[in-house]
Amino acid sequence: MTIGFSNQPMLRLKQYTLDVQDLRGAWHVRHGIFGHVFSGIYTRIDQIFGLWGGLALLMFTSAQVLHMSWQQMAIAWSGLTVVAIVSMVAMVRFWAQVERLMWLVYSWAVLMLVGTAITNWGVFGYVGPILLNLCPLWLGLCAIGHGLTGWGIRSRTFLALTVVHAIATFTITQLGSWQYAATGLIIGGSLLLLTQLQWDMRPPIEYAVLTEQQQAFNQQQQALRAS
Repeated sequence: MTIGFSNQPMLRLKQYTLDVQDLRGAWHVRHGIFGHVFSGIYTRIDQIFGLWGGLALLMFTSAQVLHMSWQQMAIAWSGLTVVAIVSMVAMVRFWAQVERLMWLVYSWAVLMLVGTAITNWGVFGYVGPILLNLCPLWLGLCAIGHGLTGWGIRSRTFLALTVVHAIATFTITQLGSWQYAATGLIIGGSLLLLTQLQWDMRPPIEYAVLTEQQQAFNQQQQALRAS
């Protein structure tokens, strides 16, 4: 059966009545600032978005401001990228198995590995066209990833991010030397925003991976969200 897009708002405040697969490994954060208490739940997906968003900001802004050689940065960022890929697969495995989206997790892993391989080819092989188009390369790969995500979970939010990243892919070089900082803000900022808000997703599916008790719990949570 084909599952269509939901009628949920594209972005809204986070919900707290989460399903089993979302609660597994979630962080419950509570802190106070100037007498105001803030609390939130950060699922494994939120945590991975935060990890990749922080890395994107770090990598691209460092290329803008740090006085390191391209070779040094390539080695450092390649290592961090591999660690992030392994962390992503390990952390979201249960959620992805329940939602039948392991193919999407592996697709993102392949995209990041392809980007890393091409970047290293350009840096260590002194391939000019690659070095001149590193920002369009990564924006394009992220556009593909967001497109796959939007289709896989039937999310208009991620399809909108696909358009944003695709437009940036073809226009970012117009910013000249500031394209690296702008790329970091687009890629990283988008992911960090998603950690703070609830994005739309397809209606619930039949969760064959879960036990009867877990399925019953999810049904209760879904009823609470609908009320």
